[in-house]
Amino acid sequence: MTSSKKTISQSIWDFFCSLKLTMFTLITLAVISIIGTVIPQGTPPPEYLHTISQNKLKLYKSLGFFDMYHSWWFILLLSLLSLNLIACSVKRLPAICKTITRPVRVMDDGLERSISNLTSIMTSGDAATLKDRVAAVLKAEFAEPVVTETDGAYHLFAQTAPWSRLAVYAVHLSVLVIFIGAIIGSLFGYKGFVNIPEGESVGKVMSRSEKEIDLGFAVRCEKFSVSHYPNGAPKEFKSILTVLENGRPVAGYDRVPVIVNDPLNYKGITFYQSSYGKYGEHEFTVSDPDGSNPQPLKMQSNGSAKLPDGSGICLQETTPDISRFQSGLNGPAAQVEVHLANGENKTFIVYSNNPAMNRMNLPYTGGKLLQYRGGEEFMYTGLQVAKDPGVWVVWVGCILMVVGIYVAFFMAHRRIWVRVENGTVTIGGNSSKNQGGFQLFMEQLMTKLKKQLPLEDNK
Repeated sequence: MTSSKKTISQSIWDFFCSLKLTMFTLITLAVISIIGTVIPQGTPPPEYLHTISQNKLKLYKSLGFFDMYHSWWFILLLSLLSLNLIACSVKRLPAICKTITRPVRVMDDGLERSISNLTSIMTSGDAATLKDRVAAVLKAEFAEPVVTETDGAYHLFAQTAPWSRLAVYAVHLSVLVIFIGAIIGSLFGYKGFVNIPEGESVGKVMSRSEKEIDLGFAVRCEKFSVSHYPNGAPKEFKSILTVLENGRPVAGYDRVPVIVNDPLNYKGITFYQSSYGKYGEHEFTVSDPDGSNPQPLKMQSNGSAKLPDGSGICLQETTPDISRFQSGLNGPAAQVEVHLANGENKTFIVYSNNPAMNRMNLPYTGGKLLQYRGGEEFMYTGLQVAKDPGVWVVWVGCILMVVGIYVAFFMAHRRIWVRVENGTVTIGGNSSKNQGGFQLFMEQLMTKLKKQLPLEDNK
């Protein structure tokens, strides 16, 4: 008595070959990919962190939601899908290879019953002559046939594009190649950011995980420029970069312009134009309303400080000559925002050469006179830095996928069998896809075949 129970190894094999596993992993990957769209990846911006609670923040970090595509559970799902594709391919590939390399060439009674588009032609003449005429028609209209003689009958077999059955496995392989490329990029690549002031160079960048990465060379920002639309919105910002090796410019990488969608690539590391800003130090004085007892106050560009009454003050923008914006005034000026003790915010301009106008701001500065003394500002360029050694592997996978999908959808494995015996020519065939088109082809082939055969009576 034999047991019908499966062994553990058979159960595991059937699990990985299951179509249900394929659907589960694909649907799960599609659903959880929404997380990567809704939740910011990398270091979350401050405005996003302000919208969620600390408990949610801890939960998201523990689950890897801020770097989802590198999390252990996402890689586990990709690995599960890869194993599923490999198992399904291994299970079904031998039968497909047998169909391609060892086709059935003799149309016996069993095969005849299973073939569609089957037609018999009653003809005269000896079998050898009929066989030659049928072979000539098949060679001209379809493919050169293989002739087999069995039990006094001639069997002709012809086929086209048998390898097209492997297209689905090419698609499977392309998915695996893309996964491999993504894993290579994840393990040996990185994405980072760096700000480079004009005239300065850097040799290290900060990754998304706030880890410092040594480039192995240096990049210098020679100049940064930005153009604006009439409404003041940025139109184009451009960095002029130079790659340095051992402190010297590299030939071909000296003063290279970098704009959005036109990055700089050197040694597999790509520098994308991402952002820009200003940096520098600015001096203010805080004194009594009459200008006595002045105290220095320094702020960095876009920085902040504290006024004597405890109010916070932020530097928003500066100009070396206010006359560009306000007629009748001159000299440097700064726009600041004060966070008052009552919770209100007040934005105003602090002048260098107009103390009378500065006194109008006394209610917002705790009764103290705030004056701008000037400062020096420089532009910096913000670059996104990416290294992905697996990108070419991904491209190979994409090309393989396109080719596989094209073959799978637009090419078919067509087979035709012919049996010549006792004044009867029996012909039939099938196609792996596009049955309607193949039926039309068979009708046209039969018409041409009848013209070449000596017929007694057509049925």
